[in-house]
Amino acid sequence: MIQDQIRQWLEEHAWETADFLSQLIKAASTTGLERPAQELMAEKLRRLGMEVDVWEQGGKELTGHHCFYSPRTEFAGSPNVVGCLKGTGGGRSLLINGHIDVVPPGEPELWRMSPWSGHIEDGKIFGRGASDMKGGTVSAILAVEALQALGFQLKGDIIIESVVEEESGGSGTLAAILRGYRADAALVPEPSEMGVFTEQQGSMWFRIAVQGRVAHGGTRYEGVSAIEKMISVIKRIEELEKQRNDRLSGAPLYRGVPIPIPINIGKIEGGSWPSSVPDLVTIEGRMGVAPSERMEEAQKELEESVLALNKVDPWFSEHPPTVEWFGARWLPGSISPDHPIMDILTDSYRKVLGKEPPVKASPWGTDGGLLTQLAGIPTVVLGPGITALAHFPNEYIELKRILEAAEIYALTIMDWCGVEGGTD
Repeated sequence: MIQDQIRQWLEEHAWETADFLSQLIKAASTTGLERPAQELMAEKLRRLGMEVDVWEQGGKELTGHHCFYSPRTEFAGSPNVVGCLKGTGGGRSLLINGHIDVVPPGEPELWRMSPWSGHIEDGKIFGRGASDMKGGTVSAILAVEALQALGFQLKGDIIIESVVEEESGGSGTLAAILRGYRADAALVPEPSEMGVFTEQQGSMWFRIAVQGRVAHGGTRYEGVSAIEKMISVIKRIEELEKQRNDRLSGAPLYRGVPIPIPINIGKIEGGSWPSSVPDLVTIEGRMGVAPSERMEEAQKELEESVLALNKVDPWFSEHPPTVEWFGARWLPGSISPDHPIMDILTDSYRKVLGKEPPVKASPWGTDGGLLTQLAGIPTVVLGPGITALAHFPNEYIELKRILEAAEIYALTIMDWCGVEGGTD
């Protein structure tokens, strides 16, 4: 049986897989330092017989694009890598999109060992990026490697993307789209804990500034505290968050999720002296966007909600809060549950794990939104990593899950792309 052959090959090469992932983790690929990890990826894809494209993104076509949100405009040391395996013809193409960039490890004392150790212990590989999302990308590569080793030739093309800048807004995937990479469907092996995400929320960063009137703290009644006024803004944002999430009440893919599309305030700054009434306070945060919602609609709703405070506080009539949208953002996306790639992927899941796949909505954004909205590629998210470990200390991934995902991917690729040949 073909599936048995694939599983056996994967198990026989499990520790080679763990070693390759360990090397990727040791190549600490935080923003601006992705090149060593990308060199490993490029070499691996070349060994699979892929045509490999390596380039450093940039130029007005990218930075002037309406979907470009990176805080960077120079990308030296941060190349994209794309490998293409041409099919024999007559099959459907599949694009697998993974990002090589990882978030900083944070406080080193919170880690049991170095975040760049790539340590292997008890069937787990440890280090920053293990779950988010080098482990998932390795699963995809492993699937293609297994099919080649067993003598299968794909009819449709396979494209594997290892992009930069996903954690900062997706300019790597945007650059790949602008470079012309397209397929009949796409798979993003982000850490979904082996859940199938058919919907992905979007998100964007905002900054709100509130003015007060400075005065001496001893006569604070002569001033207006920007801190107190900002409290009103924060309460209004909390009310808006509840209103927006009430609309999703009962949505089956969000069952059990207390706040499907949160509005998070992550930074507050204001005041200059303990004995002075503060005259300026700013907050910065992240606004979640529903999969079916346009980014502009969400922006307008937050802006109008905050500006409407002038109806309850005359101060805001003459000193309206300013709302600014800045930094990174991730487009929302969705795929029809009836799309053929969904049928094939979920069937492969059943064959490998012997149960129905959990179909959910993503609690975070991915580059899948760009692939869906900008490139027009039906995109689904399924990966072996653990969501709760992404961006956390002592991040790890289980080797067993990498192999399970690779088996699911291999069966999906065979069915979607079509195959010729194979072992007896």
